[in-house]
Amino acid sequence: MGKIIFMGRTGCGKTTLCQKLSQLEIRYKKTQAVELYDKAIDTPGEYLENRNYYRALINTAVDAKLIALIADPTAYDNFIPPAFAGTFAKELIGIITKINLVNDQEAISKVERSLKEAGVTRIFKVDTIDEIGIDELFAYIHEKIDS
Repeated sequence: MGKIIFMGRTGCGKTTLCQKLSQLEIRYKKTQAVELYDKAIDTPGEYLENRNYYRALINTAVDAKLIALIADPTAYDNFIPPAFAGTFAKELIGIITKINLVNDQEAISKVERSLKEAGVTRIFKVDTIDEIGIDELFAYIHEKIDS
């Protein structure tokens, strides 16, 4: 059994996804360091926001079977580097969070383009609070990390 690592900017929903995947109570907390869950690895947003920390993401991803790049369409910048998937020898999926908070479809399209440019193999659009797309996402995660 493996783990999924969640990477993304500060506040994009990585910790919420980890808590939801682990069937824990959803409560906000700022991730200050890498945190391990039963099936997930949560990383601080600063690791993606600052290139000097890319090494930390790369080293931490070694322990993961699947990598998820999280994008928040409500944020001005998601700090997603083009061709980022080439850094890893593992599958990289994209997850667009907070889709119910966006009225402008162009904001979702913008982060979708950014994820595709990063090299993700598949994109999931979810809203954790309203349970949109979560079942499909988690089924895919379990299929990949439990095999």
